[in-house]
This record gives sequence, structure tokens and C-alpha cells, in this order.
Amino acid sequence: MTAGNEPGPDPGIPSELATACTDLLAQVARTGRLPRRAELEHLRTLGEHCAEAGYGLREVVAHGLAATRRAWHTLPDVTAASGVGDLRRTGDAVLAATEAALAALGEGHERAQRMAVRQEESARREFIDDLLHGRTDLGALAERADRFGLRLASAYAVAVAAVDGPAADAHHVHHLVSRVERELVGRFGERGVLLTGKDGRLVCIAPDSERVVLEAFTELALRPGTGYRPVRRVATGRRHSGASGVLRSYEEALGALDYAERLALPARQLKAEELLVFPVLMRDRAAMADLVRTVLGPLTEARGGARPLLDTIVVQSETAYVNAEAARRLGLSVRTLGYRLERIKALTGYDPSDALQRFTLETAAMGARLLNWPEQPL
Repeated sequence: MTAGNEPGPDPGIPSELATACTDLLAQVARTGRLPRRAELEHLRTLGEHCAEAGYGLREVVAHGLAATRRAWHTLPDVTAASGVGDLRRTGDAVLAATEAALAALGEGHERAQRMAVRQEESARREFIDDLLHGRTDLGALAERADRFGLRLASAYAVAVAAVDGPAADAHHVHHLVSRVERELVGRFGERGVLLTGKDGRLVCIAPDSERVVLEAFTELALRPGTGYRPVRRVATGRRHSGASGVLRSYEEALGALDYAERLALPARQLKAEELLVFPVLMRDRAAMADLVRTVLGPLTEARGGARPLLDTIVVQSETAYVNAEAARRLGLSVRTLGYRLERIKALTGYDPSDALQRFTLETAAMGARLLNWPEQPL
């Protein structure tokens, strides 16, 4: 094939790249030298420029190979009077230089791609932070949301997963977010869903129409697979509309996790609507503290303090007042459990066998757990 018949450079590729590749390989063909460090760095820079201009790595590599062919056509002029051995050595030099040049172009292209990914991740984290803290004008948030496929006029719900281990282990959380995100995109594609790691937790924001995505997020977070620490719990806030609705759903999910932690609830999947009684109970903290002091304060006079008797009230409630099961959970005999119940009645004046008095005892016990009493003085 002659130089006139070979394919020309892609007109969309920067002409500087065409010139750099062709000139370098032509010189190597004539002298047999290797590419210099400055020449390779220049090619890396050109690879970055191609990536920033929107050209794929395949296009850049194809362009580099086309330059190799153009350089190769200079060989007959150099080796016309030489033997086959000289031609082979020159060809080897051109191929080695081509390998180095393509590697440099690829490094530059990948460097630009990594930078673009980091910038995109940074922009997404900043957007989610602003969205979950309500620190930015709602109109500005709505404009930025379009970039990430969110339509904030719609209803959204937020799920939050609490990861076991140190909250400061951002590296582990980042990798867990990446794993869950890959799985979700693989199953459902791009559906206006945002995932991020925040304060040692995983956060998933999804349209209410995509509840199946939130369910899949919960499953993946609770069972992330080998090499990942388990998630303690996942809580989902209620559906709300608008940017302020996303913030509200997020706060509800955080609240559900907080109540579950303080109450030592066994459930690993929580829904904010199922725990609405606790915000109601704690809305008037002073009134709740007064209820705990009035109803349960006398338990502090018992031998061993209030804690054993308070635990008895809690476990009795959890077991629907089945004494045998409550005794088993407490590690007591049924007889000892009966003694404790008598002490509770004697000290507080409330009888667990009476429905209204039982409700008062249970509510006060719930408040005690939320206020960390008796360990924390009221």
C-alpha cells in the first residue's frame, strides 16, 4: 500500500495529535531511537485533551495506529540500500515506539476520565449535602437536580442504612456504596436514584414510584456480600414531595434509626410510619420526664436499683405477659419473676394486670428507655 492509499487522520481528532504522532514515529523510523520522556508526556497531555473533547479511547488508539502506518511508509526511503536485517530493526523500533506512544495516549485519556469522575462525584456529594441539609435556595436545588436525573416536584422517599463499625471508616462506606450502586444500576438501570455515603451511613434517594428500588437497596445493604461489614439496620422515611420533602423523609429515616438504637429494637428493616408513636411521645420531653419520675421513680428504692425491675416491665410487654417466656428471656425462674412483679406493684402502685395501669407502666418504661433512665438522671 502506498502513502496515498492509506486512511488519513480523523478530521475530528485535534490536528496537533496527528502531527505529534506522525513526526515522532517518522523520526524513530529514521533513527531507531526510543521516544523521549518529554515526547511521551506531551502525548499524555494530548490524550487528556481528546478525552475532554469527548473522543473515546478506541478513536484515539485508532488514530495512533493510523499515524504508525504513515510513519511506516517512510521506511523505503531510509532502507532502500539496506538489508532485511536493517529493515527488521527499524520496524521493531517503530513498533516499540508505537507501543509507548499508545500507552502514553491511553494514560492521558484515563487520567482525564478519572478527573472527570472525581469532579462528578464531588458535585454529586455537594448536591446531596445541600439537599439533605436544606442549605440552598429550593429553586437553585431544583435546577441542579436535573443534572442528576431528579425531578424534585415529584414525591421521593429516602432510605438510610447504618453500617456496623467505626463511623469514620469512609473508605469502607465508599466501597459499599459503589457495590450497591452497581447492583441497582445492573437491575434497574438509571431511574433518577441517588446513592451516597454520609456520616458513616448509606443514603438512597429514590422516586416514590420506584419503591422496588428502595426495597432492593435494603436487601443489598443488609446482605452486602463477602468482604463487607454487615449493616445494622435500614430505615425508610415516608414519601414527600419537593426538595423539602426529601429532607423531611431523610430526617424521618434518621429518627427511626435513632429510636431503634435507643430502644434496642430487634427489627433490621424499619419504616418511619411504623414508629410515629415515638416522636409523639417525645414531643414534650419535660412531660415524658415527669411521667418517668412519677411512675417509675419509686423503683430506685428496690434492692439492686431500678434497672432489673424496669427490664422486667419491658420484657413482660414484649412477651405479651406470658410469664414463662418472660422468665426465660430474663434468665429467671417463674417464681422469681412473680416476686419482681409484686415488687413493681408495691413500689409504684400500678398493677400490670389492670389494662389502664399496664398502659401507664409500659408508656413510662418506653420513655425511660428513650431518656436513658435510670443511667441518665432526669
